[in-house]
Amino acid sequence: MIRLLTLILLALVLAHGTWYSLINSTFLNTSDPLLTSKQHHLATTYSLASKRSFLNVIFLKWSWAWSTAAFLPLFFTSPLSRTRRFLQWFIATIAWFTLTSWFFGPALLTRLTLATGGECGLHIGDSFVPISTTYCSAGLPVTRSTHPDLFPIVFIFDPAIVDPNRPFLPRLRRGHDVSGHVLLLTLAALFLADQLRQARSSARLYALIASGSLLSLWVFSLWITSVFFHLPSEKISGFALGIACFLLSQIPLWKPVHAAPAL
Repeated sequence: MIRLLTLILLALVLAHGTWYSLINSTFLNTSDPLLTSKQHHLATTYSLASKRSFLNVIFLKWSWAWSTAAFLPLFFTSPLSRTRRFLQWFIATIAWFTLTSWFFGPALLTRLTLATGGECGLHIGDSFVPISTTYCSAGLPVTRSTHPDLFPIVFIFDPAIVDPNRPFLPRLRRGHDVSGHVLLLTLAALFLADQLRQARSSARLYALIASGSLLSLWVFSLWITSVFFHLPSEKISGFALGIACFLLSQIPLWKPVHAAPAL
């Protein structure tokens, strides 16, 4: 029941946040290279609209690490089905990692962005300079001294590149930019709800409080993300993929072996 209630709550929160962002024009199109390199237009009014907010820097960028930290006390204080619960965490971790970080090369979401018109480039001042997608796949910074061919001559006197050793990280823009925050927050919230469902009543109170508190924070963070970032379609796809990753972790790969009944 807690899993279903969490899913319904997440869907309502995402729907309300997306509706609010459309009505009040609060969202930032993170696919637009001319917008995403700049500060959110509401960052000075609402601190949580800034990518440098305490919530984003401390919690959201490390949300799976925080979720794992909350999972461990439940895992050790409630011995029920530890093997199955570990596999659920492991599969969820692998699913998230292959989508957002690496899949025999670029991550799956990176491949999706490229397939839907994504373009690799450098943010130089207020301009976006397209470069080969191999640089985004490598994920390594470039400088004018090491890669002079990537910096057009028209930018030679731009204050941003006066220092030839200043590093620039290639970024993938345009295309369908699935909201990684929505994906991970959805997965993390459903995962913690499922772990709370499996916890025995004898589980330590601090373990239950930690997981419950973090679950509440992820629900709130989902609303913040849906209000201030990404196009509606990118939030919906992130939500769907988060649910898919969670469902994948529920596949019964392991079943306990019961002793044969005595004759």
